[in-house]
Amino acid sequence: MAATSYFGKASRTGGADRRLATGARCAFDARMHLRPLGRSDLNVSELCLGTMQFGWTADEAASFAVMDAFAQAGGNFIDTADIYTTWGPLGIAGGGKSEEIIGRWMKARGNRDRIVVATKVRGRMTEGPGGEGLARERVIRCCEDSLRRLQTDTIDLYQCHSADLAVPIEETLGALDELVRSGKVRAIGASNYPAWRLMEALAQSEKHGYARFNSYQPEYSLMERSLFEIEPRPLCRNYGLGVIPYSPLAGGFLTGKYRRGASVESVRAADIGKKYGNEQGFAVIEKLTEIGQARGKTVAQTALAWLLTNPVVTSAIVGANTPAQLADSLGAVGYRLDAAEMAALNELTRYPMNWRPIWD
Repeated sequence: MAATSYFGKASRTGGADRRLATGARCAFDARMHLRPLGRSDLNVSELCLGTMQFGWTADEAASFAVMDAFAQAGGNFIDTADIYTTWGPLGIAGGGKSEEIIGRWMKARGNRDRIVVATKVRGRMTEGPGGEGLARERVIRCCEDSLRRLQTDTIDLYQCHSADLAVPIEETLGALDELVRSGKVRAIGASNYPAWRLMEALAQSEKHGYARFNSYQPEYSLMERSLFEIEPRPLCRNYGLGVIPYSPLAGGFLTGKYRRGASVESVRAADIGKKYGNEQGFAVIEKLTEIGQARGKTVAQTALAWLLTNPVVTSAIVGANTPAQLADSLGAVGYRLDAAEMAALNELTRYPMNWRPIWD
């Protein structure tokens, strides 16, 4: 594998000329802004391509087309997980399909050195005891499996998909540290961790000299703010964790297709409509429409801009089944809201808070 990449220095797989990496990165900067991921040496695009649909609602050809469009737009950050997509028709046998598709795409395009690959471990991949979790042996074994499926010798960002409270955090961190020291993983992160567990992990990494979490992947959008903002947000800001929100469009509610009185055909439409299709939700859609029309942008692009204008957010994860679907999200590249626009959207989505700012 070529050694240069989008990491600000030569990768650990060799010692190629750093100037090549720098020149390649500048070409991407002209189209999609790159941001440092936490305190790691990874530099990632402001949009991250989510791939939970690969091998499920998007077949391999469609998945290749989406990744091609993303890369052509300057995107270099792709997020997956070993369990994608165990909820499809194949069940557990469908685990790893997304990773396999990404691996074949990178091999076919010869672009591994230009892609930051993130994957995750924790979910169930086999039946029976030991089929899920963050025990040491399982973390190392699952990493090896992901490396094989991705057809690479290094995972750029290896994330714990959710907390495993049955395993001491030191055991999980020790396994992750082994993977980093061996060169199989460049940086580690956490997803869906409660703030106290995330803080515990950072403290134990410092105590034992282990690799530390450099990123956090929460559910976060205009419609889902409090879960992240009350405790994890100040923690991430104060301890230098990059934030990679998933579901930035609230399960599709913020795409613009949900309107007062409108009928939406989707497998999730009933659930999404029940959750967000209320007075507050439609008021948010109307304000996004107003702001977007004044800026020549769509509802979805403006919802993404709300996230990307937040300085704590590093990259927003967007998914698509086709290049046409991806194109709308790509319109958010470089789009930022002003203070008045941010204040208006924040006011519409305010939630109960303590009377004094004890958390932030």
